[in-house]
Amino acid sequence: MVDGQPSHELTVLESGVRVVTEAMPSVRSAALGLWIGTGSAAESHDEAGLSHLIEHMLFRGTDRYESLEIDQLFDGWGAELNAGTGKETTSVHARVLDRHVAEAFDVMADMVFSPKLSQEDLEQEREIVLEEIAMYDDDPQDKVFDVLGEAVFGEHPLGRAIIGRAEVVAGTPATRLTDFHAGRYVPGNVVVAAAGSVDHAALVELTRQAEAKAGARAPLALADPGDVQLERRVRFITKETEQYHVALGGPGIARDDPRRFALRVLDNILGGTSSSRLFQEVREKRGLAYSVFSFTSTYATTGQVGLYVGTRPDNVAKAMRVVGEELERFRQDGATREELERSRENVKGRILLGLESTTSRMNRLGSSVLADMPLLSVDELEERIDAVTLEDVSALARELFAPQRLSAAGVGADERAFRGALDAVAA
Repeated sequence: MVDGQPSHELTVLESGVRVVTEAMPSVRSAALGLWIGTGSAAESHDEAGLSHLIEHMLFRGTDRYESLEIDQLFDGWGAELNAGTGKETTSVHARVLDRHVAEAFDVMADMVFSPKLSQEDLEQEREIVLEEIAMYDDDPQDKVFDVLGEAVFGEHPLGRAIIGRAEVVAGTPATRLTDFHAGRYVPGNVVVAAAGSVDHAALVELTRQAEAKAGARAPLALADPGDVQLERRVRFITKETEQYHVALGGPGIARDDPRRFALRVLDNILGGTSSSRLFQEVREKRGLAYSVFSFTSTYATTGQVGLYVGTRPDNVAKAMRVVGEELERFRQDGATREELERSRENVKGRILLGLESTTSRMNRLGSSVLADMPLLSVDELEERIDAVTLEDVSALARELFAPQRLSAAGVGADERAFRGALDAVAA
């Protein structure tokens, strides 16, 4: 324990697997996660969707555990087992009672290192993924963010949808999926993370046993996707919808950029909370939208900033005019002292409240260690946030939300109306 806060332990095994834990003596559960350094941004155009497809296939079983048996085991423990694919990471994670940690980890490690990936299972699972792709295509509020990614990043892999391309999912044989897995799901590309009622030394030993079954494999040398080229693009999908779904965004900052703390404060002020400028001006004062917010993402070499508005056809021009005015006001005048102080306290509160959850702590451990990011203490995090100044926030707003940097994406009935509404935010 350090200053009353649980401290983490990190062990790097000979194979390269990193095991990181954080003990929380007051709980009787543990959150476990196996984090793999691969995602949609590590795919070529012809591989788009294989990371997500493999994530699904992990649940189809291993030589030691059938798919139904995995479900029955975790159900019998009253546990939660899930997985997720991102732009740069894939994870398999669970929350279990401490007395089931060893058994749960054995199953999860077998899923990650030794999935069956049979052609028969693939034929079934690919249909599920194709249904998932169709579901997202039918949901304009989700679809618009993938369209924005294409607009912001162009042909760069970061611009591709994580879920993948239907033709790739439909046409990939099991042998190709096995090769894809073999090059990425290797010990040197894996982090084992746990938080809660967990014994670090015991988890290290469990990991040694699991990696021995996987065998020593060298990670695949992935092609460098290159730098993101700044270019303002507009993308639109014509679809009969009740609302226009509009997203604006541009390249942001990398995850190790020291300005990341100022960016979180900026995001809160602009549109990240119910007291933010966009929420108040677009929704509360004018009733032009039900959902309006800003957002940020950070990646290894760059990031993304953006905002979203969903509004009826007769309000789209009005809503975008208000958005344009608020962005211009932020760029010109910056934030107020009151906004800065409220946002800093909000960011600290969200972090501290989140760290009361074993799952949140495990996610922080796994994602940070996988990305070679420092695991800052709570005191250090608060210091970094308190150090954010008005000029820090204003400088970021002027840089990241300059009109010439903002690409646009929309889903709605009339592209001409959408493009006309964008004049309010153009340079």
